[in-house]
Amino acid sequence: MHATPTPPIEPRAFGVGGRITLSVMSDDYVEVILGALDATPSTGLTVETDPISTWVTGHEQDIARYFSALISAASAGGHHVVATVMLSRGCPGEVTCERPEHPPVFSDAPLDVPQTGMDALAQWALYPLDDHGTPERTADHMRDIYAAIDDAKAKGTYVGSDHYVTRLSGDVGDIVGTIAGTWAAVGRSVAHVTTHATISVNSPSVTR
Repeated sequence: MHATPTPPIEPRAFGVGGRITLSVMSDDYVEVILGALDATPSTGLTVETDPISTWVTGHEQDIARYFSALISAASAGGHHVVATVMLSRGCPGEVTCERPEHPPVFSDAPLDVPQTGMDALAQWALYPLDDHGTPERTADHMRDIYAAIDDAKAKGTYVGSDHYVTRLSGDVGDIVGTIAGTWAAVGRSVAHVTTHATISVNSPSVTR
């Protein structure tokens, strides 16, 4: 059993959230996207959809599971779906707040995203944006990036590196879990961290 510390502020007040855009390669893309949004549970989250993307804020665990379920729902009919995902944690950005000496930890339980049974490919980049570190750790963005890549290798989702991105492959849940899990982990010591990924499901040109 994991003890959950009481954070000084709520996730939304610290700018914890993300955006997702679904692109569906089908004539009925409107119905597919709206149907996926309607079918995906959003308990505990604030979700707002505009003409370009869907914004979500709440606990990291809930955001990750929401994104995975949404991508899976849109892909369930066999259409080629591409999801563009961005996650951000910490101010500045969505909110203005005083930079804490220690970034808040909203849960010490490992981030877990269930498998979906759907394979995907992804290109992923992580951006630790801190400039001073914490009292215990000096700022070193490459240290955190390499640690995240090692975590992807341990999870079995790592495929290789390319220009500006790391390539991932595996179940949608495992890929989203890798992306969101490393983002949340870096956020334990970096006040402002973002991550970006393009996730492709049911691609007709898949090569492994």
